[in-house]
Amino acid sequence: MRRFAYCKVVLATSLVWVMLDMFILLYFSECNKCDDKRERGLPGRDVLRPREGPGEGGKPVVISKENQEKMKEMFKINQFNLMASEMIAFNRTLPDVRLEGCKNKLYPDDLPRTSVVIVFHNEAWSTLLRTVRSVIDRSPKSLLEEVVLVDDASERDFLKRPLEQYVRRMEVPVRVVRMEQRSGLIRARLKGASLSTGQVITFLDAHCECTIGWLEPLLARIKLDRKTVVCPIIDVISDDTFEYMAGSDMTYGGFNWKLNFRWYPVPQREMDRRKGDRTLPVRTPTMAGGLFSIDRDYFQEIGTYDAGMDIWGGENLEISFRIWQCGGTLEIVTCSHVGHVFRKATPYTFPGGTGQIINKNNRRLAEVWMDQFKNFFYIISPDCKKCVAVLCRKT
Repeated sequence: MRRFAYCKVVLATSLVWVMLDMFILLYFSECNKCDDKRERGLPGRDVLRPREGPGEGGKPVVISKENQEKMKEMFKINQFNLMASEMIAFNRTLPDVRLEGCKNKLYPDDLPRTSVVIVFHNEAWSTLLRTVRSVIDRSPKSLLEEVVLVDDASERDFLKRPLEQYVRRMEVPVRVVRMEQRSGLIRARLKGASLSTGQVITFLDAHCECTIGWLEPLLARIKLDRKTVVCPIIDVISDDTFEYMAGSDMTYGGFNWKLNFRWYPVPQREMDRRKGDRTLPVRTPTMAGGLFSIDRDYFQEIGTYDAGMDIWGGENLEISFRIWQCGGTLEIVTCSHVGHVFRKATPYTFPGGTGQIINKNNRRLAEVWMDQFKNFFYIISPDCKKCVAVLCRKT
C-alpha cells in the first residue's frame, strides 16, 4: 500500500514538472516570435491598437456645421482642410493596407541605412510634423540614419525657431536646413541630399504619412541591386477630410506627349513577368516623383537631379528617363505604402508663372533625353519651341 502511495506521489510530481516545462517552452517561443517580428519589421500585436480621436484609423474628419465657414477660410492657406488636419494627432493610427502576402515577408538584417529628406515651403505645422512623426514611428531605428528638413525660404514664423526647438526633442536625429532664397523643389532636394549621411537617400513630400512596414521593402530592393530606384505605392489622403485611402497596386507611371505624368494600368506583360504575384515590385517607366529611395552613390553616378531645372515640374520624368538610360531600374514596390495629401490646386507662387517654368523644364527634358522623339512633344506643344534656350546638359 505504501509502495502504491509512493508511486502516486512520484507520478503527480512528474506531471507538474512536465507541465511547467511546457509552459516555459511555449512562453519563450512566443516571445522570440514577437522579437523577430519587431526586428524584421513585421507588425507586433500592439502596433495597430485602435485609438479614439479625429482621424484615427485613417477615418475621415467631419467638421461641424457651425465651423464650415471658418474651415473654408483656413482651406485657402494650404489648399487642404487645415482645420481637419489640426484636429488629428501627429501619431494617428492608420490601417494596414498591404496585401496579405506582404505582411509575412522577411527582410535581411543588414539592410542599408537611409536618410529621409523632406523639402517644405510654408507647410502647415500639423502636416509637416505628422510626416516626420510617421517616418520615425514606423521605421526601424536601425535603418533610419536621420531626417533632414529643408526649408525652401518659408515665411511663416512657426517654421523657424519653434520648429528647430521641437525637432530637437525627437528620438532620431532631425535637423533643419535653410535655403537662403526660394530655390524650388529640385535645388532644395539637392541641398538636403548633399548634407545627408545615409547610404540610401529617401525623398518624401512634406504632407505624407508612412504606414507600417513601408521602409524595409524599399531598402531590400536597393540592397539586392544598388542601381534599382524604388517608389512606394502612393496612397491618397483626402485634402477635404484627411481620410486615408489605399492606392492601387495595378497602376504604374507613364506620360503623354505633353510630357505630363499619368497613371496607366499595369500591362499584361508585366503581370506575366511577375508570374501573377502582386507582392513583387512593378517595373515602371516613370515615377510620380514625390516619394522614392535611391542609393547615394548611384544618385551621384547618374548626375543627380538636373539643377538647371527651375522650381518644380518635369523633374520626375527627367530623372525617370535618366535612370533607365543610365543602366538603372525604376520600380514601384507594392509592399510599401505611403500616404500623400493630393491637392486640387497649388498654394505656392512660381516666379515668372507656372506655365513658363514648366514649359522651360519640359523643353530641357526633351532636348536632353528624348532624341528624335522630342518632335512628338513639339507637335503637341509648339509654344515650347519659343522657350528660353536650353543650356547644354548632354555632356
